[in-house]
Order: sequence, then structure tokens, then C-alpha cells
Amino acid sequence: MAAPAGSLVAAVLATSGRLDKEGLGTRVGRLARRVEELKGEVCSAITSKYSEFLPSARSAEELVAQVDRLSGSIELLRAGIEEQVQRDLNVAVAEFTELKQQLERDTLVLSILKKLQEFDAAMKEYNTALLEKKYVVAAQQLEKARSSLKMLESRKGFELKILKALGTELTVQTQNMLYHLGEEWQKLAVWKLPPSKESSSPESAMHSELHLCTLPSKEEEIAGPPVASVLQAFAVLGELRTKLKIFGQLLLKYILKPLISYPSLQPFTEELSDVVILRFKCEEPNLDHSSPVEVFDKIKFILEVLHKYLLNVPVEQRVEDKKECRVTLAELLGDMIWEELSDCLIQNCLVNSIPTNSSKLEQYIEVIKSTEEFEKALKNMQFLKGDMTDLLKYARNVNSHFANKKCQDVIVAARNLMTSEIHNTVKITPDSCVALPKLPDPGSGDHLNMQKTSKQLPKEMVNLENETRLSQYTFSLPTCCISSSVEKLMELAYQTLLEATGSTDQCCIQLFYCVRNMFQLFYDVVPTYHKENLQKLPQLAAIHHNNCMYIAHHLLTMGHQFQYRLTNILCDGAATFVDLVPGFRRLGIECFLAQMRVQKGEILERLSSARNFSNMDDEENYSAANKAIRQVLHQLKRLGKVWQDVLPVNVYCKAMGTLLNTALSEIVTRIAALEDISAEDADRLYSLCRIMVEEGPQVFTPLPEEDKNKKYQEEVPVYVKKWMTFKELMIILQANLQEIVDQWADGKGPLAAEFSPAEVKSLIRALFQNTERRAAALAKIK
Repeated sequence: MAAPAGSLVAAVLATSGRLDKEGLGTRVGRLARRVEELKGEVCSAITSKYSEFLPSARSAEELVAQVDRLSGSIELLRAGIEEQVQRDLNVAVAEFTELKQQLERDTLVLSILKKLQEFDAAMKEYNTALLEKKYVVAAQQLEKARSSLKMLESRKGFELKILKALGTELTVQTQNMLYHLGEEWQKLAVWKLPPSKESSSPESAMHSELHLCTLPSKEEEIAGPPVASVLQAFAVLGELRTKLKIFGQLLLKYILKPLISYPSLQPFTEELSDVVILRFKCEEPNLDHSSPVEVFDKIKFILEVLHKYLLNVPVEQRVEDKKECRVTLAELLGDMIWEELSDCLIQNCLVNSIPTNSSKLEQYIEVIKSTEEFEKALKNMQFLKGDMTDLLKYARNVNSHFANKKCQDVIVAARNLMTSEIHNTVKITPDSCVALPKLPDPGSGDHLNMQKTSKQLPKEMVNLENETRLSQYTFSLPTCCISSSVEKLMELAYQTLLEATGSTDQCCIQLFYCVRNMFQLFYDVVPTYHKENLQKLPQLAAIHHNNCMYIAHHLLTMGHQFQYRLTNILCDGAATFVDLVPGFRRLGIECFLAQMRVQKGEILERLSSARNFSNMDDEENYSAANKAIRQVLHQLKRLGKVWQDVLPVNVYCKAMGTLLNTALSEIVTRIAALEDISAEDADRLYSLCRIMVEEGPQVFTPLPEEDKNKKYQEEVPVYVKKWMTFKELMIILQANLQEIVDQWADGKGPLAAEFSPAEVKSLIRALFQNTERRAAALAKIK
């Protein structure tokens, strides 16, 4: 048994070096058969031992040895097989990888050749289709060729020189295609436009015409309607939007916008055998601005004509590199021009139709309905898509637009009044009132209750009401002149507030604050715009003062008059103008005081030429002083005439009294400062002072009626603080020492009320020589 096993192992080992020449399957089969034989022998031995109980120990040992040898042989064979198989596997993988790479290169070259063939085929089919005027097919073939070329250009490592030539050819053929399509498009829609030099006007608009082709030519009947064929070809080439944009801009500029801007233009069509001509005719307009209803009808007519002959054409349109979707030309054109058309309709049509009076707001419902119908018609033509547009939103938001327009009109009107001439005046009296419709009494119901209650009072009750009552004019503005523009401004404010009482809450609030803004605008505009005249012209300064006081007077009660008729939001104390009153009063006062300072400066400048009223015995000095006095009086009289019947009487008298007081005070100061006054000087100074006393009151002429001015001329001491001082100075100039002492009366006389002891002593020293009598008189002045 051992010999066959040993020989088998020896045979296996002997042939281990020739595994690459013999089949591994043969040897493995042989080994498998030997294993089966050995398995049978082992089983026989086990059976003999444990079933037949034969004594076969030696036989078992030999079997064990054979098994061990066979296991070793198997292990050697396995190692040899693994080594050989691994070596063969590495060689196979390398060969397979090389074959795969070769296959990929061949496949790539084949795909490139295929794309070149597709490009060539597409260009051939394009040329054929173009000759047959199958524009859609030609355009599709061009796009197919372009796709093939892009694929070729994307292949890295295969930069073929021919690709540049192919790109050039594709570009040339694309432009050739666009040229042919452009020629066909020009036959379908022909524009006749006015000369570019003509300005925009109804006359130039009448030269605009649009000719639309209605019948396809025989050559194109096979390819379908010419419009659809041409437009679909444009869409395939990606040029449809560009073409439509140009068409849309021409449509806006020469057709739609002129219809909106010029009410006299009326569109109409003229149908011929193969063309429809769209043009304008001119009619006499009823209004300066077209009503929205008329404008909507005109535009709807234009779009219906275009929809019938041009825009109702479906085209396949690629949307954002996704699937192609079917849209109509009307939808594409609407997307391009609707926003601009809508803005034009709002700015040039709807804005002008907004009512200027709240009573006409109800009539605007017709415009809103017309707008809704207009948009509905456009949606039916697929010109519009989606929900409510800005046009309809604007029309429906009429209350807000009414308030905005009203406020704008009010501010513009107010500013025009503010920049108008100030010197055009009207006379205001306590009986004057603003032209305002009578408002209902908010407390009329309380008044009736009070009457009923009073009837029930016992007859025995005593009326405790004070019999003395205030005059009805107690709180009235005094008589004066104001600018007519300011009176109109106040009327505008009242009318605006009255309109606010009948408006919606939002509109009411806007109108109320518009009136406030109007007065704040006055505060800023008038002093700036009229600055130079207010500084130079005393009369204008006085009128401006009155204007500010007039406005402030009305602002005190304006809020209360409308408080309970405005919206509830404003009824809680917000409806007031009282906070503006101090600013207006200050504005008027500061302007008038600035003019007073100017006049005061001129008075002092004229008196400075009087040579300090010294050495009056010199004729030249006396003449200069006399001239200065005359100039001051002339200035005051001129101011008195300029301000006459303009300023309120009390303001007039205070102003003239202040200026006259300035002159007298300056004269007193100059004379009191003299150190030596001769008798002749005193006489001449007295004569000069007498001129001021005699003619000074005559500058008080607040009223045109001379007889009514005497009252105010007699009250000069009330308005001129230094009047009595001036008269006491005149007494001193003509008095002797004893009379001066008597006037002093131990500091209790009229002289002491006007002059200080030092001033009186200075005058005595200047008037009288140094004698014992003068010393005695000086001693009594203390």
C-alpha cells in the first residue's frame, strides 16, 4: 500500500517544475482519485477493527504513514499551484487594462467621428431646409449642429484644427439664417415712422403706421402659417426675445404712449387684400387729459388688432434649460412691455383722473370698473397673467392717491401764494371773516337742553349774571392791512380742513397734517424768498408783521373749530395749531424789529452830522444842526405815511413813538454833554428844539382821515418816553437860575423827574458864568 502512495508523491514532486506545460486539471483529478482510494482503504481498516475485530495493528500503522505522506504531498501541490496562479493572474490583469484603455481611446475617436458626421449631416439638412424655406427645420438643424460642435469642443486632448473652421461656418450660417428670418419678419410687420427730427406731438404721431401681413405666400403654405414658422425659428435660435423687445419698444414709443398722452389721437385700421394698416386720425379733444375709460378702449383696440394678426401665435420656448413649454407671442410681449406701459398709464392717465374734491370720489368707481375690465380683456388675450397688477392696485387705492394729490396741490398752491408779491394788500377789520361755509354747531343739542332747563327755573330766582359784558371785538384782530396772498392762504387752509371733515380717516389725517405743513412751509419760505425786500422796504416789513400776526390769530382757534369733526384719532387733542402760534408771532416781531433797528440807525446817522449841537452862534454849525433835525423829521413823516393804515393803530403809535424818542433822546444827550453854552447858543438850541416839539407830533398819522389823527398827536407823551425830558430841557435853555431852582423844587419838581442832579448842575455850569448866584443855585440842586 505504501509503494503506490510514495510513487504518487514522487510523481507529483517530479512534475512540480513542469506545471506550466501540463494541465493542472489532470493532476488535480489524479490526486483526487488517489484520495478516494485512500479513503476506501481507511474505511476498510476501521471496519475491520471495530466491526470485524480483526487484529490489524500493523496494517493501521502503515495507513497512518500513508496518510501523513499524502498530506505533505497535497501541501506542496497547493503551494505550487498558488504561486503559479498568482503569476498568471498579474499578467492577465496587465493585459486586460491595456486592452481596456485601447478600447476607450477607440470609442472616443469613434464618438468624435460620429459628432463630426452629425455636424456635417445637420448642416446639409439645414441648407436643404433653408432653400425650401422650412425655417423651423433649418433652425433646429443649426441648433443640432451647434450642440455637436459644443460636444466636440468639450473633449479635452482632442484639439482638432478643424473645430475653428466648423465654428466659423456655424456662425456664418446662423447669421445667414437670421438675415432670411429678418427679411421674412419685415414682410410680416412693417413700420412707417415719422422723421427722427420731429418733436413728439400729435402731428408727428399721425405719421406712424404699422402694416401687418394677413395671408401666407404659396411657398410657405406647406410649412404652416408664415408668422408661426418665422417666430418659431427665432425661438429655436434664441433670438425671439430680442426681436420682440425691439418690436415692443417701437409699439410703446410710436403707438401706445402717444395714445395715452394725446387725447386727440384716435386709432383705426384699414384692411387691404393682404395687409392691415394700423394708423391714427386726429379729433378735437373734449378735455386736456383723456379719461381712463377712453384710453383703455384705445389700447384694447390696438392689442386686439395685434392679437388677431400677429400675437396669437404659440411658440415652443425653452425655460431655464428645462423642458420646452408652449407660450403665445402675446404672453412674451406682455412680459416685456407691461411694466413700462402700466407706469405710463398711471403717470399720464390715472394720476390726472384722481378727483381733486372728495365729493367726486364716488364717481371714480367707474374708472375702477373700467380698469378691471381692461385687465380682464388683456388676460383673455394672454397679454397679462397672474393676479391684480400695479395698475389695478393704483386705481383701487384712490382714497390714498386722492389725499396725496390733494396734499400736493395744496402745498403747490400755498407755495405759489407765498412767493407772490407781498405789497398787494387787503384791509382786515374786526368784522372781517374768512370765506368759509358755516359749520354746524357741535354743541347745538346742549344748547337746546339749556333752553329747556332755563324755562323750568322759578320766577323768584335772581339773575346773577354781570351786566357788563365784553365787546364782541375783544379778541378780534385790530384793523390793519395784510397781503391778499395770505388771506387766500388762510382760506385755502380752512377749505382743506373742511374737506378733511368729510373724508376717510386716512385722508383726513393726511389733509390735517398737510395744513400744518403748509404753515411750517410759510415759516421757512417767506423770510428767505422775500429777505432782501423785507430788509430794505419798511412797508413790506410792516405788512409781513401783520401777516404773521394774522396767521397766528387764526391758528389759536383753528384746531378747536374742527376738533370734533375730524377723525377720532385727531379728536383726542392732536388737532391743534396752537403750538405754531409763538413761532409766527416771533417771526413777525423779529422782522419788524429788524426794520426798526435800521430806521433807528438812520436817525442816529443823520443826527451825527449836527456837529454835537455845539457853537450854534456859528452859522455853519447851526445850518448843519438844522439840516439834521429836518432830515430826521422828514424820515419820520415818510415812515408815518408808509405805515399809515397798514399797521394796527397801537403798533403804529408805539413804533413811531420809539423812533421819535430815539431822536429826542440823542438830542438831549448831545446838548446835556455841552460844557459851554452861550446865550446865543441857547436861543438857537431852543429854536431847534421847538421845531421838534412843534413838528414831531405831526408824524403820528396812523389813519388816512386827518381829523381822526389829532387824538393820537395829542397823546405823544404816552408813546414818547423822553418827550417831557425834552420839554424840560427847553425850559432850562430859556430859564434863569431862579426859575431852574424853582423847577427843581428840592428834588420834587418836574425838572427833578426828568434829569439827575449831576445833569442839571452840568447844564447850569454850561449856561451861566461862575458867580455866587450860580454857586448858590448849584448848592440847591441835590
